[in-house]
Amino acid sequence: MRIAVMGAGSIGGYFGGMLARGGNQITLIARGDNLAAISQHGLKVIRDNEEFTVRCDVTDDPKQVGTVELALLTVKAYQNEQAIPALSPLVGPDTTILCLQNGIDTYQDAVAAFGVDRVLPGAAYIEAGRQGPGVVTQTGSGVRIAFGEQDGRNSDRGNEIADLLKRSGIAAQFEADIRKTLWTKFLFIATLAGVTTMTRESLDRLMPRQEWRAVIIGCMEEIERASRASGVNLDAEVVQDTLSYMVGSIDEMHASMHSDIVAGRPLELEALNGAVVRAGKDTNVPTPINDVIYAMLKPYMLGNFDMPGTFDKS
Repeated sequence: MRIAVMGAGSIGGYFGGMLARGGNQITLIARGDNLAAISQHGLKVIRDNEEFTVRCDVTDDPKQVGTVELALLTVKAYQNEQAIPALSPLVGPDTTILCLQNGIDTYQDAVAAFGVDRVLPGAAYIEAGRQGPGVVTQTGSGVRIAFGEQDGRNSDRGNEIADLLKRSGIAAQFEADIRKTLWTKFLFIATLAGVTTMTRESLDRLMPRQEWRAVIIGCMEEIERASRASGVNLDAEVVQDTLSYMVGSIDEMHASMHSDIVAGRPLELEALNGAVVRAGKDTNVPTPINDVIYAMLKPYMLGNFDMPGTFDKS
């Protein structure tokens, strides 16, 4: 299959590398030193028990690619304003855009640009990073992609994409209720990212402190109430199950937004805790913890730490 990956960072690079190794015709949309490294040396993928290098097309100009059958959107949500118009040369009448971004509504940017029939919302479950230009890492055995049609229907393209991913060594689930899937992941990632970024501390330092454990649980409960008020039928024990998962994997709990604020990079705040605040307002559900997280982090959203009174990032 002809596939393009918009955003060849850690997540896009990993899935693009796996799909390329699976025999698909892959084009990575990259830039800067990452583009140069992949062009010269290929894309290197390092996993817990193996590493491999694949040669695939790479460019910073989607107009050089032409239309594809499948486009993966894996950029940070705050990059959509630039990335989604750049997708246009890749999208033809038979193209599907699979959105693998954090958040519950970020895929709507692609829907607004290309129409509801072109877009599949999805969620990526993965611990991945960039070791350097052209080198991505993936740890743990829980990596998978879940996605679905927006109206919940079973479709030939959904089953075909799921089979394609599985043949390339990527666990995949074609879901009947993608909104439930997105909100379930969102409850976890928005809480983890929001609380650790606000405090500039890791989860393993926060969870043993009862005052912060209460904040973590309260943050999840706000998201659960907002989701149910939005018409999403989450599992009855979603908060307790998520808390148990956090505690059981606490040494592996790392949020990219926490890393971003420490490094002075922009934050996915609008897609995460900002989305909780918006959902609460839309459904008249109070979200005081997320309101505070959003208010405290909004000055740092663009990665600007030069304002008076901000913390020392050295």
